[in-house]
Amino acid sequence: MRTRTRFAPSPTGYMHIGNLRTALYEYLIAKSNGGDFILRIEDTDQKRYVDGATDIIFQTLKRVGMNWDEGPDVGGNYGPYIQSERKNIYAEYAHKLVELGGAYYCFCAQKDEENLEEDETVKHLKIKDPCRNISIEEAKSRIASGEPYVVRQKINKKGTSTFHDVVYGDIEIDYDELDEGVLLKSDGLPTYNFANVVDDHLMQISHVVRGNEYISSTPKYNLIYEAFGWTPPIYVHVPPVMKDAQHKLSKRNGDASFQDLVAKGYLPEAILNYIALLGWNPGDEREIFSLAELEKIFSSERLNKSPAIFDITKLTWMNGCYIRNLTADDFHQLAKKYYTDIAETVNTKALSATLQPRIETLGQIEEQIDFIKKVPEYDLTLYDNKKMKTDIQTAQKSLKLVLPVLSETNEWTNEHLFETLKSLAEANGMKNGQILYPVRIALSGKETTPGGATEIAVILGKNETIKRLNDALKKLNNE
Repeated sequence: MRTRTRFAPSPTGYMHIGNLRTALYEYLIAKSNGGDFILRIEDTDQKRYVDGATDIIFQTLKRVGMNWDEGPDVGGNYGPYIQSERKNIYAEYAHKLVELGGAYYCFCAQKDEENLEEDETVKHLKIKDPCRNISIEEAKSRIASGEPYVVRQKINKKGTSTFHDVVYGDIEIDYDELDEGVLLKSDGLPTYNFANVVDDHLMQISHVVRGNEYISSTPKYNLIYEAFGWTPPIYVHVPPVMKDAQHKLSKRNGDASFQDLVAKGYLPEAILNYIALLGWNPGDEREIFSLAELEKIFSSERLNKSPAIFDITKLTWMNGCYIRNLTADDFHQLAKKYYTDIAETVNTKALSATLQPRIETLGQIEEQIDFIKKVPEYDLTLYDNKKMKTDIQTAQKSLKLVLPVLSETNEWTNEHLFETLKSLAEANGMKNGQILYPVRIALSGKETTPGGATEIAVILGKNETIKRLNDALKKLNNE
């Protein structure tokens, strides 16, 4: 059987990290086996629908390179791929399931329970529904007269349900623990419990990847498969992504979504690489993988049972690795958007070359370059540095020596400027740092900068460098 997986998100907002990880595992299972990755939009819970959320799903998957083989925008042989457009299909199969004895028509006022059914994390109370004993003939008569109804699953089995999961192995759940939940709501739309089974079968989905909170509901899905005579898919339940040992990662609690992380300067490729390792390991010590490499080596058998904790420090480190591995031109293209206020006054390519080996996220650029537009006010004690053996008097001497030399220099490159100032220090019996450190402070007004004195000079250009050195010397002379 051909491997076919599906990512079936609800269009309810931004792409959560856990959702993106599920999509990635589904994609990798398909691609590592030469199969198909399907995108299906589960929008039957209209109360949670958010305008524009479907576009966010499309944009996110495309941005990380997870292109789908079938879906709402590209079509396929098993459409429609939007659940709200499949309403008649669900109604047809819901009525068939009643005829097969796997469901029944319910006329009770169950609207509250109907709504809860959309949230699989809610543990429903098992109800004693009097409609269970109504004959199909009487139920059809009441429906024909216009009486509102829902279709509810009928669970007749006793004993234990046993099924296999790739991650957790063989699982047993007592049928007595299952509730007879709503499958088709009074508005004619299905609940998740029913729609996912019908769609997965009709779309020939071979592997279903989802959170382990759905394990307890899986026997209910299997009863539907059994009633129709269908073969269930291979189940791959994965543990949650955790904020810490006690709390799940949740946008509701202010935790970052994929879009939030990108806005903070994390590269989509790094995010995808990192979340691949949140619950899976390659079997060796390697940690940096491209999506193409993951497609070749991924195996669902190496998924872990234990929850994974989202470590922003580890992601930041990994993002730094990705930044340093970019070509100079690619990094410059990404960094340019942070240079809008300074682009016409400085050497931005030199700035990018200086920043690339020193930052871990693009979001750090702004704080690194704030001095370029204007030197901040700073205390002269900043020139005092025991390690560099400098103080205010040393700084005065250094800047007086540096200014005429740099004014006469025409080759404005980092290498030439560094050798020039190094020779100047040697000629005057000074350490390199006694020249370079005061120049860096004079040019930046900051103790920590993204580059050394001569790198900053190249970024600023000759005219601005000379101006700042003169201003700094005046400030030192007036102390």
